[in-house]
Amino acid sequence: MKVYYEKDTSLQALYGKKIAVLGYGSQGHAHALNLKDSGLDICVGLREESASRARAEAQGLTVRSVADASRWADVIMILLPDQTQKAVYEQHIAPNLQEGDTLAFGHGFNIHYKEIIPPENVNVMMVAPKSPGHLVRRTYREGSGTPCLIAIEQDYSGNTRDMALAWARGIGGARAGIIETTFKNETETDLFGEQAVLCGGSAELIKAGFEVLTEAGYPPELAYFECMHEMKLIVDLYYEGGLSRMNYSVSDTAEYGGMTRGPQIITEESKNAMRAILKEVQSGQFAREFIQENESGQKTLNRLREENRAHPIEKTGAELRKMMAWLFKKSNKTKKENAA
Repeated sequence: MKVYYEKDTSLQALYGKKIAVLGYGSQGHAHALNLKDSGLDICVGLREESASRARAEAQGLTVRSVADASRWADVIMILLPDQTQKAVYEQHIAPNLQEGDTLAFGHGFNIHYKEIIPPENVNVMMVAPKSPGHLVRRTYREGSGTPCLIAIEQDYSGNTRDMALAWARGIGGARAGIIETTFKNETETDLFGEQAVLCGGSAELIKAGFEVLTEAGYPPELAYFECMHEMKLIVDLYYEGGLSRMNYSVSDTAEYGGMTRGPQIITEESKNAMRAILKEVQSGQFAREFIQENESGQKTLNRLREENRAHPIEKTGAELRKMMAWLFKKSNKTKKENAA
């Protein structure tokens, strides 16, 4: 695996280029502001009615419509929700592409599953920070950075890798390390991780633990602390130093209990379920399902959101978090970071 750092990269490939960042959410604001601070020629592309327009302008960025930004730019980074990218591309971006332009993405979904099929005479690349946007912005301003993935799908101009490395450097990624991958590998591992472990697996594990304790007669407040609240403490240890760091930091009781009982929860049957999820991702079955879900008005997603909001762990947590003043301070700090 090749890892690129600042000594291996340069901004040169983007000097003189007109760069448009489409979208100004978590990733969009970080990319645009970091590239601007790196001395590159940036505009932001937004819908005319976008609530982010005033914020982007207040932060010193030029804002154009998505079509105008696409027409103006040599490099167009699409940082919009996966489900809206195809329609925006077809209506506003594709009619304004010129030979030799570069399409860039922060996630490979629409290219890998061929929802967007660019013409052969443009470059297609990906720059994907492995961090939420507010951390991409914060670490850049602190003088560090977050690791990034890059991938090249089409190299019409012959220097697309240099542009991807320059972009990753411009947002701070070269300070931490840039890893080259493919659109396929980034997309499939990202979706699998979200579904099986990060957003799906962990949430179901937390809810199941809460339900088992409360069904056994334990107070929901205690169940919340044990199954939800303390999860952050453990995840922070994973983040800092992996499984070994976590096991070193907890009590011998917790370490022994975790290593002997954990495999009773995550069994070969659990891994087989994960393998089935991976196959759905690899075959495109999940992508087709997600696209159809959005075309039909997100009925299933909205129902599941309501069910989650109604779960007893959410009601218990809402009350207990009122005791935790530091959470509200952190929430306000994050909003300020996004605005900075």
